[in-house]
Amino acid sequence: MKLLKDILYKVNLVAVSGDTNVMVNNVHFDSRKVKMDDVFVAVRGTVTDGHEYIQKAVESGAKAVVCEELPEILVNGVTYLKVGNSNSALAIIAANFFDNPSKNLKLVGVTGTNGKTTVSTLLYNLFKKAGFKVGLISTIKVLVNKKEYPASLTTPDVLTINGHLSQMNEEGVEFCFMEVSSHGIDQKRAEGLHFEGAIFTNLSHDHLDYHKTFAAYRDTKKKLFDNLPKNAFALSNTDDKNGLVMLQNTKAKKYTYALKSYADYRAQILENQLNGQLLKIDDNELWSKLIGDFNAYNLLAIYATADILGLEKLEILKLMSELENVDGRFQYFISKGKITAIVDYAHTPDALKNVLMTINTLRTGNESVITVVGCGGDRDKSKRPVMGHIASELSNQAIFTSDNPRTEPPLAIIEDMEAGVEPQNTKKVLSIENRKQAIKAACKLASKNDIILVAGKGHETYQETNGVRVDFDDFKEVKEALKGLGK
Repeated sequence: MKLLKDILYKVNLVAVSGDTNVMVNNVHFDSRKVKMDDVFVAVRGTVTDGHEYIQKAVESGAKAVVCEELPEILVNGVTYLKVGNSNSALAIIAANFFDNPSKNLKLVGVTGTNGKTTVSTLLYNLFKKAGFKVGLISTIKVLVNKKEYPASLTTPDVLTINGHLSQMNEEGVEFCFMEVSSHGIDQKRAEGLHFEGAIFTNLSHDHLDYHKTFAAYRDTKKKLFDNLPKNAFALSNTDDKNGLVMLQNTKAKKYTYALKSYADYRAQILENQLNGQLLKIDDNELWSKLIGDFNAYNLLAIYATADILGLEKLEILKLMSELENVDGRFQYFISKGKITAIVDYAHTPDALKNVLMTINTLRTGNESVITVVGCGGDRDKSKRPVMGHIASELSNQAIFTSDNPRTEPPLAIIEDMEAGVEPQNTKKVLSIENRKQAIKAACKLASKNDIILVAGKGHETYQETNGVRVDFDDFKEVKEALKGLGK
């Protein structure tokens, strides 16, 4: 049990009703999880408002309630704490409840539209290879040293984050690399955490269904850097036009990386092939299995971060040469019939364009590029015609299909994508609602040396329709389809 007074340290209280000098068992923001002597934090979500469940939490045994609006009836024996922002209060309470575990390791946040998972995961792998105990909090998984836990959100809720960081403390973890999404920043899920540093990868069109404007999306990302302490580091990609914006108001020590412009860390692509690329970093050559300009940026961010964190430069380069692709990030295989199949998480216009341009630069002859792509339902609709245009413009054949339709009709999403196809490209587009059939169609169309790109879902092993998730793995599907066709 913990003293309520202690877990309220640094919380900006507006009003208090009741005794804070009481012992409490646990902290929850989901009323269904509340048990005797727990603290319930009423958070306003995008779908539901936790204030509506205060009474239920009290009936379940909550000893304290944290909220932005006090209920009309206050129950005797229950402490009510009014705060200006419940999300901020929850973040601070969660950190205090777990004894501020982020203070006991070096936590590095990675933010940006694309590259967060690759950079954070490969930093985890590199530091693990270097002999350190390491943690990872990513879209794909949570790793506490070598123990793996499933991940459901890019940035988990603050109780989950601090719980995992606390486990890392127990395991003696020295470094943790964490994806930090714009949603997570906006919903205060990064508050109360002590960051050793932060990395900005890039910024492009995404999540405007949530943030409404690009400027709001950018400024939300920027908050991660604005809130860094002066003893932290801020590393930013200055080839991105928003790279210097991220560094404007930070108190942290500033570092930059770039391929095209002047920066503290620079790289040059010497060779780019389907099986890897040759880079020049700090006058040293590095062969990497990761291909494409976008991965050159990711690798440079990894090199810079490892250098800032104190690893020896030649050791970093050696370990980087051993790094493999992250699941669902330009993950590829070559079939028996010499067809190259690539699965990538590209679900934004910029990411799809980067992957297709990389594929096109690697083509050596008359091979065709066949792209299978969809867009998620209940998400930013404005990017759908843009992605439809990119897929049809940069592919010999584009097949529009379902991604995760969620609660939207799949055909309506596909129609939004079709709206972006220019007249000269309409003959190159097929629309097949069923994703499995779309992948099979791509495999049937492919001939020797052709390249199939299945984009949008990457590492995901499910498809979600009307709240129901069914097993679906793009990599398995394309592999089985080619095998079944004898290709």
